[in-house]
Amino acid sequence: MSKSTAARALAGAQSISAEARERVLAAALALGYERNHLAAGMRSGRSGLLGLIIPDISNPFWTEVTRGAQDRAAAADLSLMVMSSDWDAAAEARHLRALRRARVDGAVINPVSDHVADLPGAGMPVVLIGSAAEAFAGIPSVGSDIPQAVTLGMDFIVSKGHFMPDLILGPPSRLARTRLVNVVHRHCVARDLDPADLAMESADYTVEGGRAAMHRLLARRGRGHRCVFAANDMMALGALMALHEAGVHCPRDVSVLGFDGSPIGACSAPQLTTIAKPAREIAARAVEMLVARIEGGAGQGSAEARVHLPGRLVERGSVADLAAAVRRRA
Repeated sequence: MSKSTAARALAGAQSISAEARERVLAAALALGYERNHLAAGMRSGRSGLLGLIIPDISNPFWTEVTRGAQDRAAAADLSLMVMSSDWDAAAEARHLRALRRARVDGAVINPVSDHVADLPGAGMPVVLIGSAAEAFAGIPSVGSDIPQAVTLGMDFIVSKGHFMPDLILGPPSRLARTRLVNVVHRHCVARDLDPADLAMESADYTVEGGRAAMHRLLARRGRGHRCVFAANDMMALGALMALHEAGVHCPRDVSVLGFDGSPIGACSAPQLTTIAKPAREIAARAVEMLVARIEGGAGQGSAEARVHLPGRLVERGSVADLAAAVRRRA
């Protein structure tokens, strides 16, 4: 059998007989042969590698995103290189350069800055995920439907007898913060409440950030039951930690609502009620869009290039039902 026949069999070509292909594959298996994908990539212009840059690999939400991206890449017989920027724009830029040097076929990126100049000239097909993607017109993206998800959270709070939550928000520079606040403002105005009365604290998207912000909220004067809506689950878990440290009971004295749907929220005491984003689906859809772009599918700026997926309520035990208490008193 010729070398060219063996090569076509290993490459999956259809121009050889089934018998010849089986003989080649059986021999390759017996010899422990593995195809040189680097050499094949040099001929095809493809590496079979995709990149994924996320902001915080230690956050269980981003672990779920990675799982979704990896599963979808594997289904397309592609491998995934994962990098964490740690919310550092300079680190993100270094990772992007490293992916270019590795000759990945394309990358899925959650930008940590709303003004990353490198992204439009990434030198490879790119699909964005996360709220900051909205700042990059013309680059395809997949993310949560933030207005729908925040409205879902506010409607839930109101249904439980809470009127105006305290907010634990991300850094002022983040577009996600502005979008969340705008939705809460509109929700308050629609119920004839003054948004100027909202108590807000800014923090990093971490447990420690939420813990410090909750202590600052507790230091403010106020009476009666309070409800806190945190911008992600890690911050919400930090808020629960601060309440425990201050001797304040959740949900009897203070209710806490998270935002992300991280699995770790089921391990807190009380278990965290949250608005869950479809982390795995977001990543899977982003990889699908990326593969389509690599293979010459839908281009940038098309009507299909910006996808928003709805959130869902995961009710556990961290939000008190004050409406039920009012009904009992009545």
